[in-house]
Amino acid sequence: MLVHCPGRVRGGGPGRRTASPGICVWVGQPHSRSSEVSTMEPGRIENLSVVYQSQDFLVVNKHWDLRIDSRMWRETPTLQKQLRHHFPELADPDTYYGFRFCHQLDFSTSGALCVALNKAAAGSAYKCFKERRVTKAYLALVRGHVQESRMTINYAIGRNSTEGRAHTMCIEGTQGCENPKPSLTELVVLEYGLYAGDPVSKVLLQPLTGRTHQLRVHCSALSHPVVGDLTYGQASDQEDQPFRMMLHAFYLRIPTHAERVEACTPDPFVPALDACWSPHTLVQSLDQLVQVLRAAPDPDPTEGSPGSCSTSTPPNKPPETEAQRASCLQWLSEWTLEPDN
Repeated sequence: MLVHCPGRVRGGGPGRRTASPGICVWVGQPHSRSSEVSTMEPGRIENLSVVYQSQDFLVVNKHWDLRIDSRMWRETPTLQKQLRHHFPELADPDTYYGFRFCHQLDFSTSGALCVALNKAAAGSAYKCFKERRVTKAYLALVRGHVQESRMTINYAIGRNSTEGRAHTMCIEGTQGCENPKPSLTELVVLEYGLYAGDPVSKVLLQPLTGRTHQLRVHCSALSHPVVGDLTYGQASDQEDQPFRMMLHAFYLRIPTHAERVEACTPDPFVPALDACWSPHTLVQSLDQLVQVLRAAPDPDPTEGSPGSCSTSTPPNKPPETEAQRASCLQWLSEWTLEPDN
């Protein structure tokens, strides 16, 4: 089955549907290329799930244990290889990986990920991300019962320079925190329940800024780390860890100049898909929140961002290496930006 967010999917062709506004709906499966990925089964080349398709864009529901791409030939499967397997005619030999990924998801995060199918589309999506006109919302199971049903998490996030914590982030004030930047996340509690007998909360998270590991760091800072997060979560025996990190990119909207790319993925955190999750108290309906998300106007780039109020002087950056410069030039060569009007 495919899942589409309500509304018209742009681009003609088989399998296109319209739906009345308001809730996520299941529609028929027009492609044999698609299958359910919201299960405990590991990712395979065959189980690519497409939730939006037009002439310029694909939005896929990334599996929870797949990397987006890899330069290691032995690492299989990856989302890149899934796309090459199912859509060989859409691969672009002029790009390093064959496809232009408009943004990133962590290896252990599942959900909506947008792929541009040509340079012009990639440029228009890039411009939306650059101007912060993209709307994203995530579902998560977090440890403990979050007391406030709605909150804005406002902790600046920087890189952790502590020995042994390379490639991780931390909040401002933590020992070893380098160059913290303003970071905002909206949190809404959906349900309270138990996961494998431990109290957890199911929440909707909306990042208003785009820092590395932002949602995971913010939840950890509240003492409600994401269930299954081995980096920012509570230390415990490996045997006690769930089969995945419980963070899922649920909703994505990219208002490009040519089309409004909008996709909603299936909720993987339901008892039918994971018997360890047992909700007992409903706080907020997810369907109602989807209506609010869809009705909300696109962010206005002229209003600035939380980071624009900072008056601190950034520290001197280390000089760029030749390898970094070459990688950047390779990435930029795969994008075509629209001219400013």
